[in-house]
Amino acid sequence: MKKYTKEERSWIMYDWANSVFATIMMAAVFPVFFVGMAGGEGSPGSMWWAIGLVASRLVVGMAAPFLGAIIDYKGYKKKLFCFFLGAGFLFTLFAAAAHTWQLLLLAYIFASIFWTACNQIYNSFLPDVTTKNRMDKVSATGFAMGYLGGSTIPFMVSIALILFGENFGIDTTTAVRISVVMTAVWWGVFSIPIIKNVHHKYGGDLPENGLFRQAFLNVTTTAKKIIKNKGVFFFIVAYLFYIDGVGTIIGIATAYGAELGLDGPGMIGALFLTQIVAIPFSLLFGRLSEKTNPLNLIVAAILVYCVISSMGFIMGFGLEEGLFGSATALIMFWALAFLVGTVQGGIQAISRSTYGRLIPPEQSGEYFGFFEIIGRFAAIMGPSLYALVLRATGRGSFGILAIIALFIVGLVILLKGRKYIVFNSEEVVNYEQNPV
Repeated sequence: MKKYTKEERSWIMYDWANSVFATIMMAAVFPVFFVGMAGGEGSPGSMWWAIGLVASRLVVGMAAPFLGAIIDYKGYKKKLFCFFLGAGFLFTLFAAAAHTWQLLLLAYIFASIFWTACNQIYNSFLPDVTTKNRMDKVSATGFAMGYLGGSTIPFMVSIALILFGENFGIDTTTAVRISVVMTAVWWGVFSIPIIKNVHHKYGGDLPENGLFRQAFLNVTTTAKKIIKNKGVFFFIVAYLFYIDGVGTIIGIATAYGAELGLDGPGMIGALFLTQIVAIPFSLLFGRLSEKTNPLNLIVAAILVYCVISSMGFIMGFGLEEGLFGSATALIMFWALAFLVGTVQGGIQAISRSTYGRLIPPEQSGEYFGFFEIIGRFAAIMGPSLYALVLRATGRGSFGILAIIALFIVGLVILLKGRKYIVFNSEEVVNYEQNPV
């Protein structure tokens, strides 16, 4: 396998750039700050945060296929990427300066929308920067860099500011605002390589009968193509279910642990372990993809997630029934965190590259628009299933057990459609240009 080209390295670096937003703004720091500012846990603060999440995801879900159709025309992909990046950067800075929870929420909604739009375009650039037989490795390296950069280094700095900032005259609110500014700067600065070195190679000329009208027609045409192409259809439906399970595990891990009474700092440490473990294992998935069919790696990762879900059920059931104490459960939580780290980045990376290898490069924007829609639905179905089972049984362990169904359904669909998921042969490309 040849070394990375300049275009591939620049594309990979954007994962390093954008992951900080997911860690600081979406998961670890900003949500807690917002809820506290809006009223505290269990108050309207958490309700408004949930409303903000739904609002941003609805906008993204509705706009994704149309954005994808537009960026497939030459000259639009890079321009819109830069526009969304600039807008997201400014709204993130606005979130750092806002002094009311209403303005904080507004800033987050818009920043999140623009960040997600950038990610959609970023994913669609994959066929432009590499060839199909290298997509697995490039995609996996991107995820590894994301965990190393945005998910680890800024997170460590933010936690240090929040925990120890008072020793230097920095209160918690100021520490959070500094973290948000750091998020914007990190995102903007490390996006320079993709802006400078990545270009839109595949795409059509502008239509004569109106850009938006043609974009709408293209969306309906692409939807029909996905349904008719059994390989793409089976893969994307399977992806809907198993990536929903992955997202649910990520999203409810700490809430589930808190429900069971596990130690908060201990759980945060376990989640940090997940980020660290994910770095080498994401790279490992990329290397293994050179030796085996990428579908084998996805199947293996799904099976590991079935084990993780089963262990999560045993952990919760044991606590609920008094079979062991919280100390033992916390050890199990750390073990689960390690297992999640071994497959979390890999299954996302290989799924992205597998989809990229199945679609026509000149329509990557449209197809990744539908890929984005699947991701938005995957953020709703799993948590809803968990909440319904928890409400019906009154036990979080049974809610976790229900998540296994998502992985099993995804696995069955993937295996059912495997015979249709065929990768085309790849043209020979000179990779001696711009070697590392």
